[in-house]
Order: sequence, then structure tokens, then C-alpha cells
Amino acid sequence: MPKPEYEFYDPETVPWQPVPGMPGLSERILSRDPDSGDYTRLLRFEPGADTSPLGVQRHDFWEEVLIVEGGLYDLTLDQTFTKGMYACRPPGMPHGPWQAPNGCVTFEFRYWKK
Repeated sequence: MPKPEYEFYDPETVPWQPVPGMPGLSERILSRDPDSGDYTRLLRFEPGADTSPLGVQRHDFWEEVLIVEGGLYDLTLDQTFTKGMYACRPPGMPHGPWQAPNGCVTFEFRYWKK
């Protein structure tokens, strides 16, 4: 079954859930394909969130990210990314870790290419 069909709805109706193993991060899963694992989410970094204990991340899936609020400081690149900036990461691309001194919300698509 692919992702479910939704007409416009208010994402505020989806509760924020803590991201396991990532203190200071929570997510709203907006849609998910249970067969492929593909999903779309909002990811929230609380002010002061720091993902450095997780180190540099690499995934086995595609990830597209748009910063919709706030910003992220990338510790590896020594660069700050802000509202409106976009990333497209193929499987295996290293990224992070980040700090969010003032908080951040991203809109993300994660999908596995078949």
C-alpha cells in the first residue's frame, strides 16, 4: 500500500512525538507508506538541541529537507543553515551533526529507491 491519500488537513492535529535516542528532537509523521518505509515528517529541534552525540549521520535512504523555521549549525561544515534552505541527500551522504541554538523545524521526505 502506498502512502494514504489525504486532502488538505491541519498538521497541528498530528501530535509531536519524541524521536527515540535524540533528546530535544520531536517529529510529526504526516504520511507513511508501511510497505516501503517512505515517510514525510516535520522535525522539530528544541532551542539548544545538539545532535553531536550521534556523530555524522549516513542513511540507506534518500532524504530531502527544507528548513521552515529557525536554523541549524552544522558542526562538521562550520556553517549555519537557515529558513528557506534545502538539502537533497542520496543514500550514504554524510551530514551533521548539528546544533540548534534557537530551535528549528524542518519538512522532510525520506524514501527508499526500489
